[in-house]
Amino acid sequence: MTDHQQTVFITGATSGFGRATAERFAAAGWRVVATGRRTERLEALATRLRNDGADIHIATLDVRDSDAVQKVVADLPAAFANITCLVNNAGLALAPEPSQSVDLADWHTMIDTNITGLVNVTHALLPALIRTGKGASIVNLGSVAGQWPYPGGHVYGASKAFVEQFSYNLRCDLLGTGVRVTDVAPGLSQTEFTLVRTKGDQSASDRLYSGTDPLQPEDVAAQIFHVATLPEHVNINRMEIMATRQAWSPFAIDRD
Repeated sequence: MTDHQQTVFITGATSGFGRATAERFAAAGWRVVATGRRTERLEALATRLRNDGADIHIATLDVRDSDAVQKVVADLPAAFANITCLVNNAGLALAPEPSQSVDLADWHTMIDTNITGLVNVTHALLPALIRTGKGASIVNLGSVAGQWPYPGGHVYGASKAFVEQFSYNLRCDLLGTGVRVTDVAPGLSQTEFTLVRTKGDQSASDRLYSGTDPLQPEDVAAQIFHVATLPEHVNINRMEIMATRQAWSPFAIDRD
């Protein structure tokens, strides 16, 4: 592997968008720092990508733990320390029921992961990204739920609205550094999202994707790679992606 290689740092790389993003960047010859909470999945990913000739470093990480985030960044091997792209993918949705029926702990978990975790990782890696300068990118995984409300969206949608506004505000603060920021906001995607949200209800997940053609993780990974590899003078502020077979619904109306 040569020294001119670029390095991507990915959170939540154990499944879904994160894993597909690691595969996409590795296939293009980037060094990959893959992080996530499930060590065995990280190890399996690393083995597979190394067998394909990729240069990958893995670290078990819960993004909610700011001290752990700082340590993972500080302990990066020299070959992986010059970060070109940060993909803030770690996040989750819980509690699809109405707000008045939700366990408060589920709200806290979403806030701690989707907001606090995003902030922890971004803050830790900003110095490295600014050192890289022109061509560096921060790609934050938002959601259509950040702009389009729906029943049961409550804190999840609000947390993704935070991702959008945080991305815009980062753009303002990073003006002149060369570092780009993009909010990538997918719609209906066939990942572990619903399985996690329903705490393991496979039938609920199967029903959501049945009879339609949702986005696949590789579709979203391709767009993440696209925005991270544009000419250095180009910044896509926000990219909202839906499956062709998904659109918006009319307003709900309560009638007598």
